[in-house]
Amino acid sequence: MLEKLKEEVYKANMDLVKHGLVIFTWGNVSGIDRDKGLVVIKPSGVDYEVMKPEDMVVVDLQGNVVEGQLKPSSDTPTHLAIYRAWPEVGGVVHTHSTFATGWSQAGLDIPNIGTTHADYFHEAIPCTSDMTEAEVNGAYELETGNVIIKRFEGMNPMHTPGVLVKNHGPFAWGKDPHDAVHNAVVMEQVAKMASIAFAANPDLTMNPLLVEKHFNRKHGPNAYYGQR
Repeated sequence: MLEKLKEEVYKANMDLVKHGLVIFTWGNVSGIDRDKGLVVIKPSGVDYEVMKPEDMVVVDLQGNVVEGQLKPSSDTPTHLAIYRAWPEVGGVVHTHSTFATGWSQAGLDIPNIGTTHADYFHEAIPCTSDMTEAEVNGAYELETGNVIIKRFEGMNPMHTPGVLVKNHGPFAWGKDPHDAVHNAVVMEQVAKMASIAFAANPDLTMNPLLVEKHFNRKHGPNAYYGQR
Protein backbone atom coordinates (compact mmCIF):
# COMPACT_ATOMS: atom_id res chain seq x y z
CA MET A 1 0.00 0.00 0.00
CA LEU A 2 1.30 3.45 -1.01
CA GLU A 3 4.68 1.97 -1.87
CA LYS A 4 5.76 5.01 -3.91
CA LEU A 5 4.88 7.38 -1.07
CA LYS A 6 6.67 5.12 1.44
CA GLU A 7 9.83 5.33 -0.66
CA GLU A 8 9.46 9.12 -0.93
CA VAL A 9 8.96 9.53 2.82
CA TYR A 10 11.86 7.18 3.58
CA LYS A 11 14.20 9.18 1.31
CA ALA A 12 13.01 12.43 2.86
CA ASN A 13 13.79 11.09 6.33
CA MET A 14 17.24 10.02 5.20
CA ASP A 15 17.77 13.51 3.76
CA LEU A 16 17.45 14.90 7.29
CA VAL A 17 20.58 12.93 8.14
CA LYS A 18 22.29 13.93 4.89
CA HIS A 19 21.75 17.62 5.62
CA GLY A 20 22.78 17.36 9.26
CA LEU A 21 19.37 18.23 10.71
CA VAL A 22 19.09 15.18 12.97
CA ILE A 23 21.21 13.00 15.20
CA PHE A 24 20.16 9.70 16.77
CA THR A 25 16.37 9.47 16.15
CA TRP A 26 15.57 13.17 16.69
CA GLY A 27 13.31 13.87 13.74
CA ASN A 28 10.58 12.66 11.42
CA VAL A 29 9.05 13.28 8.03
CA SER A 30 5.59 12.38 6.77
CA GLY A 31 3.72 12.61 3.49
CA ILE A 32 0.05 12.44 2.60
CA ASP A 33 -1.99 10.90 -0.20
CA ARG A 34 -4.87 13.38 -0.30
CA ASP A 35 -7.01 11.22 -2.60
CA LYS A 36 -6.91 8.29 -0.19
CA GLY A 37 -6.80 10.39 2.99
CA LEU A 38 -3.79 8.39 4.24
CA VAL A 39 -0.48 9.53 5.71
CA VAL A 40 2.89 7.75 5.62
CA ILE A 41 5.24 8.57 8.50
CA LYS A 42 8.50 7.42 10.04
CA PRO A 43 8.22 4.79 12.80
CA SER A 44 8.91 5.89 16.37
CA GLY A 45 12.45 5.66 17.70
CA VAL A 46 13.92 3.62 14.84
CA ASP A 47 17.57 4.36 14.05
CA TYR A 48 18.14 5.85 10.60
CA GLU A 49 21.00 3.43 9.97
CA VAL A 50 18.69 0.42 10.01
CA MET A 51 15.45 1.98 8.79
CA LYS A 52 13.98 0.75 5.47
CA PRO A 53 11.16 2.00 3.21
CA GLU A 54 8.95 -0.90 4.31
CA ASP A 55 9.27 0.30 7.92
CA MET A 56 7.21 3.41 7.12
CA VAL A 57 3.79 3.36 8.80
CA VAL A 58 0.48 4.20 7.10
CA VAL A 59 -2.16 5.95 9.21
CA ASP A 60 -5.47 7.60 8.47
CA LEU A 61 -6.19 11.24 9.34
CA GLN A 62 -7.54 10.18 12.73
CA GLY A 63 -4.29 8.40 13.59
CA ASN A 64 -5.46 4.81 13.17
CA VAL A 65 -2.72 2.52 11.84
CA VAL A 66 -3.80 1.17 8.45
CA GLU A 67 -0.59 -0.67 7.60
CA GLY A 68 2.74 -1.28 9.31
CA GLN A 69 4.34 -3.53 11.92
CA LEU A 70 5.90 -0.67 13.90
CA LYS A 71 4.45 2.18 15.95
CA PRO A 72 4.23 5.49 14.07
CA SER A 73 6.21 8.49 15.27
CA SER A 74 5.08 9.91 18.60
CA ASP A 75 4.67 13.24 16.76
CA THR A 76 2.05 11.76 14.41
CA PRO A 77 -0.89 13.68 15.98
CA THR A 78 0.96 16.97 15.34
CA HIS A 79 1.50 16.08 11.69
CA LEU A 80 -2.13 15.03 11.31
CA ALA A 81 -3.42 18.26 12.84
CA ILE A 82 -1.43 20.22 10.24
CA TYR A 83 -2.76 18.07 7.38
CA ARG A 84 -6.34 18.47 8.59
CA ALA A 85 -6.01 22.24 8.97
CA TRP A 86 -4.15 23.08 5.76
CA PRO A 87 -5.18 21.12 2.62
CA GLU A 88 -2.29 22.55 0.60
CA VAL A 89 0.29 20.76 2.74
CA GLY A 90 1.67 17.53 1.28
CA GLY A 91 4.59 16.86 3.62
CA VAL A 92 5.57 17.71 7.21
CA VAL A 93 8.97 17.66 8.94
CA HIS A 94 9.99 17.92 12.58
CA THR A 95 13.60 18.17 13.74
CA HIS A 96 15.66 19.36 16.67
CA SER A 97 18.19 21.11 14.42
CA THR A 98 20.58 23.20 16.49
CA PHE A 99 19.97 26.83 15.56
CA ALA A 100 16.23 26.63 14.91
CA THR A 101 15.81 24.77 18.21
CA GLY A 102 17.89 27.46 19.90
CA TRP A 103 15.43 30.10 18.74
CA SER A 104 12.56 27.85 19.87
CA GLN A 105 14.10 27.54 23.32
CA ALA A 106 14.58 31.31 23.44
CA GLY A 107 10.88 31.69 22.63
CA LEU A 108 11.58 34.12 19.79
CA ASP A 109 10.37 34.50 16.21
CA ILE A 110 13.15 34.44 13.62
CA PRO A 111 12.82 37.91 12.04
CA ASN A 112 12.99 38.32 8.30
CA ILE A 113 16.30 40.18 8.13
CA GLY A 114 17.81 38.94 4.88
CA THR A 115 17.10 37.96 1.32
CA THR A 116 17.80 34.26 1.97
CA HIS A 117 14.97 34.25 4.50
CA ALA A 118 12.72 36.26 2.16
CA ASP A 119 13.29 33.82 -0.70
CA TYR A 120 11.45 31.12 1.28
CA PHE A 121 9.56 32.70 4.19
CA HIS A 122 7.52 35.86 3.64
CA GLU A 123 7.09 36.65 7.33
CA ALA A 124 9.18 36.14 10.42
CA ILE A 125 9.20 32.43 11.25
CA PRO A 126 6.83 32.50 14.21
CA CYS A 127 7.27 30.96 17.63
CA THR A 128 4.22 29.54 19.38
CA SER A 129 2.97 30.59 22.79
CA ASP A 130 3.56 28.71 26.03
CA MET A 131 1.48 25.55 26.28
CA THR A 132 -0.96 25.40 29.17
CA GLU A 133 -1.00 22.74 31.86
CA ALA A 134 -4.08 21.19 30.26
CA GLU A 135 -2.38 21.08 26.85
CA VAL A 136 0.80 19.50 28.22
CA ASN A 137 -0.96 16.96 30.44
CA GLY A 138 -3.71 16.16 27.93
CA ALA A 139 -3.33 15.08 24.31
CA TYR A 140 0.09 16.71 24.18
CA GLU A 141 1.12 15.98 20.58
CA LEU A 142 -2.32 16.90 19.25
CA GLU A 143 -2.28 20.12 21.27
CA THR A 144 1.17 20.89 19.84
CA GLY A 145 -0.47 20.84 16.42
CA ASN A 146 -3.29 23.02 17.69
CA VAL A 147 -0.95 25.71 19.05
CA ILE A 148 0.85 25.75 15.69
CA ILE A 149 -2.42 26.25 13.84
CA LYS A 150 -3.52 28.95 16.28
CA ARG A 151 -0.23 30.82 15.79
CA PHE A 152 -0.92 31.00 12.05
CA GLU A 153 -4.28 32.72 12.37
CA GLY A 154 -4.19 35.56 9.85
CA MET A 155 -1.10 34.15 8.11
CA ASN A 156 -0.69 32.08 4.96
CA PRO A 157 1.06 28.84 6.04
CA MET A 158 2.30 28.20 2.52
CA HIS A 159 4.00 31.61 2.36
CA THR A 160 5.79 30.99 5.67
CA PRO A 161 6.12 27.19 5.71
CA GLY A 162 7.67 26.72 9.12
CA VAL A 163 7.19 27.35 12.82
CA LEU A 164 9.09 27.19 16.09
CA VAL A 165 7.29 25.38 18.90
CA LYS A 166 8.34 27.21 22.05
CA ASN A 167 10.84 25.28 24.21
CA HIS A 168 10.63 22.37 21.76
CA GLY A 169 11.82 22.77 18.17
CA PRO A 170 10.96 23.50 14.55
CA PHE A 171 8.32 22.07 12.26
CA ALA A 172 8.29 22.74 8.51
CA TRP A 173 5.99 21.71 5.68
CA GLY A 174 5.66 21.88 1.92
CA LYS A 175 3.81 20.60 -1.12
CA ASP A 176 5.39 17.16 -0.66
CA PRO A 177 7.91 15.49 1.71
CA HIS A 178 10.92 16.63 -0.33
CA ASP A 179 9.72 20.23 -0.34
CA ALA A 180 9.09 20.08 3.41
CA VAL A 181 12.66 18.88 4.03
CA HIS A 182 13.97 21.63 1.74
CA ASN A 183 12.13 24.23 3.82
CA ALA A 184 13.43 22.68 7.06
CA VAL A 185 17.01 22.91 5.77
CA VAL A 186 16.53 26.55 4.80
CA MET A 187 14.93 27.32 8.17
CA GLU A 188 17.98 25.96 9.98
CA GLN A 189 20.27 28.06 7.80
CA VAL A 190 18.33 31.30 8.29
CA ALA A 191 18.20 30.61 12.04
CA LYS A 192 22.00 30.27 11.99
CA MET A 193 22.40 33.42 9.90
CA ALA A 194 20.10 35.39 12.22
CA SER A 195 22.05 34.22 15.27
CA ILE A 196 25.30 35.47 13.73
CA ALA A 197 23.75 38.72 12.48
CA PHE A 198 22.19 39.69 15.81
CA ALA A 199 25.41 38.84 17.63
CA ALA A 200 27.28 41.20 15.29
CA ASN A 201 24.63 43.94 15.34
CA PRO A 202 21.74 43.73 17.82
CA ASP A 203 20.24 46.88 16.28
CA LEU A 204 20.12 45.63 12.71
CA THR A 205 17.19 46.45 10.40
CA MET A 206 15.79 45.03 7.17
CA ASN A 207 14.64 46.87 4.06
CA PRO A 208 10.99 45.76 3.60
CA LEU A 209 11.25 46.38 -0.15
CA LEU A 210 13.84 43.60 -0.36
CA VAL A 211 11.52 41.19 1.47
CA GLU A 212 8.75 41.75 -1.07
CA LYS A 213 11.13 41.66 -4.03
CA HIS A 214 12.81 38.39 -3.08
CA PHE A 215 9.66 36.60 -1.99
CA ASN A 216 7.64 37.61 -5.03
CA ARG A 217 10.33 36.90 -7.61
CA LYS A 218 10.08 33.22 -6.52
CA HIS A 219 6.47 32.94 -5.34
CA GLY A 220 4.50 35.92 -6.65
CA PRO A 221 2.11 36.03 -9.64
CA ASN A 222 4.92 37.27 -11.91
CA ALA A 223 7.68 35.08 -10.46
CA TYR A 224 10.72 34.86 -12.69
CA TYR A 225 13.33 33.00 -10.63
CA GLY A 226 14.53 29.72 -12.17
CA GLN A 227 13.73 28.06 -15.48
CA ARG A 228 10.35 27.60 -17.12
